[in-house]
Amino acid sequence: SAKTLSGGESQRIRLAAQLGSNLRGVLYVLDEPTIGLHPRDNVHLLATLTALRNKGNSLIIVEHDEETMRRADHIVDLGPRAGLHGGEVVATGTLRDIERNPNSETARCLKAPVRHPIRGSRRALRNVENWIKVRGARANNLKNVDVRFPVGRLSVITGISGSGKSTLMHDVILPTVRAGLGSAGVSRAGERVPRSRTLSTKDSELYFKGSLFRRDAETNTGNACAPQIEAVYEVDQSPIGKTSRSTPGTYMKVFDEIRNLYAQLPVSRVRGYSASRFSFNAEGGRCETCKGQGVIKLEMSFLPSSYVPCEDCHGRRYNPQTLEVLYNEKSIGDVMEMTIEEAAQFFSVHPKIARPLSLLVDTGLGYLKLGQPSPTLSGGEAQRLKLVTQLKRGVSRATSERIRKMRRPGSTLYLLEEPTIGLHMADIELLLNVLHRLVDEGNTVIVIEHNLSVIAEADYIVDLGPEAGDAGGRVVATGTPEHVAKNRVSRTAPFLRKVLSTSRAL
Repeated sequence: SAKTLSGGESQRIRLAAQLGSNLRGVLYVLDEPTIGLHPRDNVHLLATLTALRNKGNSLIIVEHDEETMRRADHIVDLGPRAGLHGGEVVATGTLRDIERNPNSETARCLKAPVRHPIRGSRRALRNVENWIKVRGARANNLKNVDVRFPVGRLSVITGISGSGKSTLMHDVILPTVRAGLGSAGVSRAGERVPRSRTLSTKDSELYFKGSLFRRDAETNTGNACAPQIEAVYEVDQSPIGKTSRSTPGTYMKVFDEIRNLYAQLPVSRVRGYSASRFSFNAEGGRCETCKGQGVIKLEMSFLPSSYVPCEDCHGRRYNPQTLEVLYNEKSIGDVMEMTIEEAAQFFSVHPKIARPLSLLVDTGLGYLKLGQPSPTLSGGEAQRLKLVTQLKRGVSRATSERIRKMRRPGSTLYLLEEPTIGLHMADIELLLNVLHRLVDEGNTVIVIEHNLSVIAEADYIVDLGPEAGDAGGRVVATGTPEHVAKNRVSRTAPFLRKVLSTSRAL
């Protein structure tokens, strides 16, 4: 069924439906067709696109992939930055023309690729005391997989699209950790895993050596002081919101803290305003003409619906009485129009508000507005927003452990599925810094990824395959990137060798 397809398999089916015809003189418009594809599959896709061009068709492609850029006949580079700081044509022409432009961020990344590892060295594996071990995993195409992941390290699961990566993460590791920790220790950014796809303990066996819960009788008292898994957070590929009532501020729950702050102001107390007064989703404080959306939807017969700013609130979502409440001369409507970077500075004396906003700035999302409707976010923006939301929850839990229980918190497990989707090469550098910071704080990060920059940064790799479907579902290689790159069976190894050799040459 469609639910069992990997992201890469679904992507190739959609592409095949559009590209499989033998038409000529057609204009194809493709939005990041390489999403979810292994580097080897990407080579096949580019060959298909080239064949379409040679038949007399035209192709316009939105893409961050370097190989796709190198195959392009003409490139239009937009920027120079994102959001309010972008929207301009920075450079056009061939790849060589782009590389010569000093204002192009794309040119900078192409001329000076990241050297791996970016920190100069990898975290050692020989002194890892705790390992997450999976034994006899069977689900979809997994065939009695035995594998382990180091606690307190950055691990990456690689392999051909359809080789069993998502199954291993979502249908084996996550359900078993959820069962061991209980629902209180588990949080997911997106829809929950369907019960029909989760495994029973008879299907697989997973245990944490020296951790809080155990699936077998093995004990190791010598590792009692080692980092232990105490919570798990997951970031998948599901959308973050489909209505204009969802915004970056509401999704991260930081808007709740802002509403509480405004409710505590003297004017609010005199008038009897509670935090709900400052919600644009509830009656009382919102503009009733537009129901707090800031825009009016105009139904157009036989045409797409059109949206115009609300004439009563002028797009500010709130009624005049609510907007009279000011904090540092700014109303709640003014705050909604702030960029995340501006809001982080504006609320710098309020850690509960400033800390998560600063995380967003660190991942390159400082240009987004707090009140920007979620459906207008790009795929890469939504992916980073989900990631930072889970990081915020993990950081808050760790801080609470230190303050309330006066002890060092155990390791938090982060499960990330292709966090680089929709990200520019410069954004991937920022993402890598965030992931390294997480691990440096004692957390465990397991990532499913096809992006070679992320794979080359891993402390430990688990490569599944060798092929997809029935020809996959086995562990092909494990170890450091340098070790996996030497494997002659792995489909990832040839591409990884090229990246590592380029890094050594820099």
